[in-house]
Amino acid sequence: MIKHHPKFELLKSFVDGDLPASLAAGIAIHADMCPLCQEKISQLTEHVAENSFEHSLLDSLAIDEGNSEGINEDNSSEIAELSFDEMIAQITTSNDVEPVKAAHDDRVIAFKGTTYTLPNAIRNMALGKTAQIGKLSRARVQLNEGEIHTSLLHIAPGGSIPEHTHKGFELTLLLAGTFADEQGDYVPGDFIMLDSRHQHQPATEHGCLCYTVVNDALHFTQGINKLLNPIGTFIY
Repeated sequence: MIKHHPKFELLKSFVDGDLPASLAAGIAIHADMCPLCQEKISQLTEHVAENSFEHSLLDSLAIDEGNSEGINEDNSSEIAELSFDEMIAQITTSNDVEPVKAAHDDRVIAFKGTTYTLPNAIRNMALGKTAQIGKLSRARVQLNEGEIHTSLLHIAPGGSIPEHTHKGFELTLLLAGTFADEQGDYVPGDFIMLDSRHQHQPATEHGCLCYTVVNDALHFTQGINKLLNPIGTFIY
């Protein structure tokens, strides 16, 4: 069962279209896996649509009031002469356009012999070449967002990331498999937002695939692993 979800402020910014593509994609992927957040997004979207409609209606009424004196009486009589059946016929007239069928692109990605189907939100995004260090494999999602790096991160069975914190924020969205850290166990769909206040060491027994977004390097905090800090930008 999914236990970790985006905060309300993130969902609101997502609906308002205020998030960078990397975070927006993360929320879209999570919502596809989480009925609870899917419902929240639906409610927020409906609320935004209602507000937009009300503003549009008020603007339209203001314009109509300004033009009310110029209504042509001949046009009114023409409308009155239309029978009810004729009005319905005009409203429901169709050009019989054949509906377009949505294409299903089952793009996949493989890490160390395991194949994963990519989430809908990123299937059309370009991916960089896979880079590997030990049990870690990473493919960048090419979004060209400057300091924000977005990746698909795979940890092979028995693998872990040394204890670290972050100079900026870190989003980890678990797509497949499981992992655990000092805060508990995570399942597919869990949406984990961390920053410099958090310190953890993710480890997986059976392997996992994550969608990650960071805006700065990892900072390793334990013993000899501190020597890895110069390559802290490589992993995420």
